[in-house]
Amino acid sequence: YIQDYLLESITAPIVLALDELNQIFEHPQVAKDFLPLLRSWYEESKTLPIWQKLRLIVVHSTEIYVPLQLNQSPFNVGFPAQLSHFSLEEVLQLAQRYQLTWENQEKVQQLMELVGGHPALVQTALYYLSREEITMTQILTSAASVTGIYAHHLRRHWAVLEQQPELAKALDRVMSAMEPVQLDPILAYKLSSMGLLKQSGDKVVPGYELYRRYFLEVKSSISYQ
Repeated sequence: YIQDYLLESITAPIVLALDELNQIFEHPQVAKDFLPLLRSWYEESKTLPIWQKLRLIVVHSTEIYVPLQLNQSPFNVGFPAQLSHFSLEEVLQLAQRYQLTWENQEKVQQLMELVGGHPALVQTALYYLSREEITMTQILTSAASVTGIYAHHLRRHWAVLEQQPELAKALDRVMSAMEPVQLDPILAYKLSSMGLLKQSGDKVVPGYELYRRYFLEVKSSISYQ
């Protein structure tokens, strides 16, 4: 339909922008069909000029939880534009927007060490602080616990790893190591795509201290069979 009716009838390119694509991650059976479909449209443009009229923009605000073959994923082609991590100064500016004022920046620095300036994780902390539901000290001490403010976020990662024992085992190696670890490139790519690891040369290290604490605490409950 898109090729024979939509693209055939237009003379100028059309942009299809899909915002909040992460909504579909919660429905794996749908995502496993829909996401490869987006990738197939990209591949069609390489051989059929008519498909070059379609420009795709996909936006997602959480890590990708849907296991896909590399040649079926729409997330490893095209031009990636990633929101960079906040600096300490940017965190302080965001805190001011939440009407939070910190004369002592030591606790803020500790938050940065915990979540690495990850925009969503930082904003979650500032949201709860602005509502006075929790103190910074409580966030820092309970962040990796099942009752902490990141519990839902961490459980989602855990749920994915339970379904993919090979990834869980590779992650455990990195979280337990005292220095960067060299992993199979495919495993490193998948775990990095989830945000759990980051590159250190040709090796990988834990993405954030938050993840290291959490997965060291729960690794005995994850099956590597």
